[in-house]
Amino acid sequence: MIQHPRRFVGAVVCVGVAVSLLGCDYWPPALQDEIEQLRAEIQTLTMEKAQLQAQVVDLARVKQELQGQIEDLSRTNREKGVIISGLQSQLETLRIKAVKAMSPKASTHKGPSRSPSTSASKGATKSPGSKHATPRSMGVR
Repeated sequence: MIQHPRRFVGAVVCVGVAVSLLGCDYWPPALQDEIEQLRAEIQTLTMEKAQLQAQVVDLARVKQELQGQIEDLSRTNREKGVIISGLQSQLETLRIKAVKAMSPKASTHKGPSRSPSTSASKGATKSPGSKHATPRSMGVR
């Protein structure tokens, strides 16, 4: 009779080991609710991550476009700077020529016997010279 309880104990131990190795499929309702909540949070976070990644891609594209525009504007700015400096040097050259042209005329025309009508006619001859310089500078633009 002693063998019968040993077999029974042995069988119970074997069944216990088998059940512990297979695992238990029973989950308490509170634990199931928590698992479902975590799954829902994971799904929400996955969707938010996808949206943020799409925004990052869009922002990177916009960044590239703006960098291209900055490079274009910088190049245009350098070109305009060169044009401006060239025009400034031309203006300075024309000023020097005008000062030189006016200096000899002013010193040679000084005299006590000048009438106002002759100075008015000389003023009229100066204006075509100044009109000639304006179209030349406009043609450079």
